[in-house]
Amino acid sequence: MEDKFYITTTIPYANAPPHIGFALEIIQADILARWNTLHKKKVFFLTGTDEHGTKNYQTAKKQKLTPQEFVDKNSELFKELTKALNISNNYFIRTTDKKRHWPGAIEMWRILKERGDIYKKKYSGKYCSGCERFITEKELEDNKCPEHPSLNIQQIEEENYFFRLSKYSDKIKKLIETNKLEILPEKWKNDFLGLIKNGLTDVSFSRDIKHLPWGIPVPEDKNQVLYVWCDALTNYLTGIGFPNKKYEKFWPADIHLVGKDMLRFHAGIWPGMLLSAGLQLPKKIIVHGFLTIDGKKMSKSTGNVISPLELAKKYSSDSIRYYLTRTTPFGDDGDFSEKALMERHNNELANKLGNLVSRVSTLAEKYGIEKCENELALKNLISDWKSKKIENSRLSTIKEHFKNYELDRALSEIFAFLDICNEYIQKTQPWKSKDKKILYELADSIKSASILLWPFIPETSEKIANVFGFKISISELNNPLKISKIKKSEILFNKIK
Repeated sequence: MEDKFYITTTIPYANAPPHIGFALEIIQADILARWNTLHKKKVFFLTGTDEHGTKNYQTAKKQKLTPQEFVDKNSELFKELTKALNISNNYFIRTTDKKRHWPGAIEMWRILKERGDIYKKKYSGKYCSGCERFITEKELEDNKCPEHPSLNIQQIEEENYFFRLSKYSDKIKKLIETNKLEILPEKWKNDFLGLIKNGLTDVSFSRDIKHLPWGIPVPEDKNQVLYVWCDALTNYLTGIGFPNKKYEKFWPADIHLVGKDMLRFHAGIWPGMLLSAGLQLPKKIIVHGFLTIDGKKMSKSTGNVISPLELAKKYSSDSIRYYLTRTTPFGDDGDFSEKALMERHNNELANKLGNLVSRVSTLAEKYGIEKCENELALKNLISDWKSKKIENSRLSTIKEHFKNYELDRALSEIFAFLDICNEYIQKTQPWKSKDKKILYELADSIKSASILLWPFIPETSEKIANVFGFKISISELNNPLKISKIKKSEILFNKIK
């Protein structure tokens, strides 16, 4: 089904409220989902929460809550985040959902067991409770997990089920090397290939119920529960209906969008599970970096962790979406600064976009508009003015940036066009000439820019569409703005002091 587009975020662990790093991930996924919606694809966008595991069980006990009460509370905060950031996800999957998720996770276990790829053995190893996984000696730094240096590494010995990941190591490596399983940006592909150069090893696939009584029971073994891999990773299938055949409508996923710390699981363990089960692999794994705060790593101990839910109480969803996208290069770390957010809100959203819409709509209400060929857009957006070729245009550049997932660059190109529109209104001064054709060119150009901006700042784009009387659709880029009664726009972005 070529006109479908299936994109997923990782499902964050529901042991704490959302942090700003996940806000970046879910915004990037939403922009890609909306871009494909704009192009008339049937989009399915999945996010959710990972709710089983030791940390949730132990933290719930400390807070004198049942594990279900504890994860219900935190999962609801992630749902609130999707609303606060105007996220267009089609479904929110929860791994504690016994109706939607459990049957698929159990079925995946059964399939892998039937393939002979799950076996039981006694195991002794070093375990990081922060990562909720066994960790190898070479991953340790000063006998600590680099991701959770404040936690002590535990030595755990128990009998578990294991998945024969090593069996698929060479095949996974070849699929990645040949881009049949594409990892972008390229540097993260190379990073992962370096990580697995000595081969993938079998992974623990269950936990003893004595150590973890909170999880999905292993079929035919009441003393074990499914470990995170078979439980959480399978959400990408259960979220679209697996094991019911309807999941085939959207599988394979077009994009798994993951943080750089999640790549090893999504490019190693998950493909191994799918190969064992005889299921298609996702087409692409897109990797984003972390967010620092004023140039420093986020840390609870230093007290510089930013809550996106608190941020959304102070700033509009579009301001947050715009700032995080504009300042975070594809695949790299970005830096969050509230001061920089305010500056971009005032100087770019309010001054460049909001002021342009206000001026043009006010003049159009006063003098009207007269249809003409929009040379402003033809020259600076729709086609290359010198060669008259569309493929050399700013619009083709924007589309190419989307194709390469360079969202920051696509957004920068759209605002470069808005700069030209602002220069044009200053140069032509339609408040003096009362030229209805100039006002039409400006209104039609605002239409084109707003359609292209919809994936990034959807609420604002929809407000502009109502003012100028057009539909948010990619086909409208080629259709001249219809003459309608235009009324002065409301202030789109109030200045922040």
